[in-house]
Amino acid sequence: MTGPRLGAHMSIAGGLPQAIARARAVDAEALQVFVKSSNQWAARPFAPGEAEAYREASREAGLDRHTLAHASYLINLASPDDTLWEKSVAAFGVELDRCDALDIPWLVVHPGAHVGSGLENGIARVAKAIDRALSKSKRRAGVLLETTAGQGSTLGARFEELGEILRLAKHADRIGICFDTCHALAAGYEFRSASTYAETMAALDRAVGLDRLHGFHLNDSKGDLGCRRDRHEHIGKGKVGLEAFRLLLSDRRFRDVPMVLETEKGDDLAEDRINLQVLRSVIAR
Repeated sequence: MTGPRLGAHMSIAGGLPQAIARARAVDAEALQVFVKSSNQWAARPFAPGEAEAYREASREAGLDRHTLAHASYLINLASPDDTLWEKSVAAFGVELDRCDALDIPWLVVHPGAHVGSGLENGIARVAKAIDRALSKSKRRAGVLLETTAGQGSTLGARFEELGEILRLAKHADRIGICFDTCHALAAGYEFRSASTYAETMAALDRAVGLDRLHGFHLNDSKGDLGCRRDRHEHIGKGKVGLEAFRLLLSDRRFRDVPMVLETEKGDDLAEDRINLQVLRSVIAR
């Protein structure tokens, strides 16, 4: 690879192998998928041969080591409600198992919301939940904690919160970070100039270590610095701006880390093609 691995989140409608076909249609070099419906607790069984077909298609496309899965939005690993927390941990474990079946190396998850129980309690619940899920000896997939915009009582808007989860977790060697550009700006991290980019990456390195960065979500932001709103925008159309993406894409430390779009698109994937073209033109400059 002479440049970063760029791709997009793709729908699994019609079966998981269709996500690979969609990625190939936009010349993606990285991919993100849901391994089940994102807004339902239950996971349908894989269709006969579906997992095998996905793995083969992924290997043929060269995406097998550069694919992220994203966990269901219903999961809240920080919940103070024991019933919801247990349900979330169980569902999270199922998704890790499905990642293993598909040979997907990383499962991205929002740290969750403490819902009034306090930052310290919420962080402890997340660490305990991930340890519970990763304690199953047969599970191979690792966990990526996603940086968040900081709305409400959600955890993960400050790098130090992610670092504290890692400090408490017994299986920290299997936990990494997914950096979302929209979320980071919304959370108050400035990285739109060379100096502020360096400062933000240094802060992330101090809190968690840049060697733990195993995924990026490339999203522009409808809201500006510190807005604490999770509103994605197309590349170059929002407040993040092209210079920030140029700085990130030019950073050789992340050359082999999957970087995926999470922006709105239609069935023809035209928006993905445009956004990827914009990102590639930024690299060329």
